[in-house]
Amino acid sequence: MTTEQQRLKEPAWRQWGPYVSDRQWGTVREDYSANGDAWNYTTHDMARSYTYRWGEDGIAGISDDKQQLCLALALWNGKDPILKERYFGLTNHEGNHGEDVKELYYYLDNTPTHTYQRMLYKYPQTAYPYAWLLSENQRRSRMEPEFELLDTGIFDEDRYFDVFVDYAKASPQDILMTVTVHNRGPEAATLHVLPTLWFRNT
Repeated sequence: MTTEQQRLKEPAWRQWGPYVSDRQWGTVREDYSANGDAWNYTTHDMARSYTYRWGEDGIAGISDDKQQLCLALALWNGKDPILKERYFGLTNHEGNHGEDVKELYYYLDNTPTHTYQRMLYKYPQTAYPYAWLLSENQRRSRMEPEFELLDTGIFDEDRYFDVFVDYAKASPQDILMTVTVHNRGPEAATLHVLPTLWFRNT
């Protein structure tokens, strides 16, 4: 029996894991509208100043299995009008092919008990094109391809940061988080890295 197989027999090893949603805004879980319009009841723009009732969201987030204490990554390149605290996407009515996340991120590794986790987020060095992604996808018909983040040219000349986030457990509640940032662009650039720990509003 491997060490990981032994851990799987102990529920405590799964108490902490990647249980923070990629997107909580615009979900039916958080819809208290009179007409069932979940997409507009809590939008991406509202999410940064809204208290969720049923969950949380974040970039590279982890939490306990009751999601009482959460940890996720926030970033700021000095150009965006808001902190990059959650993934941006289009709602079902905004995208020409429906709901779609307009980000570049990759889940690279994870053990069954979450003793090791790794993900990569690619963050542009210039202002994130929120309005352009929205307007261009709304303009396009269903017969046309989606307008993606790469189509904006924001990653041209490799002007972005590769942000790797690793978690490793020494014990069920002893967790190390490392954030490794690589500037892939041709010039020095500033990035504010803000790991954020918070209690969910219960």
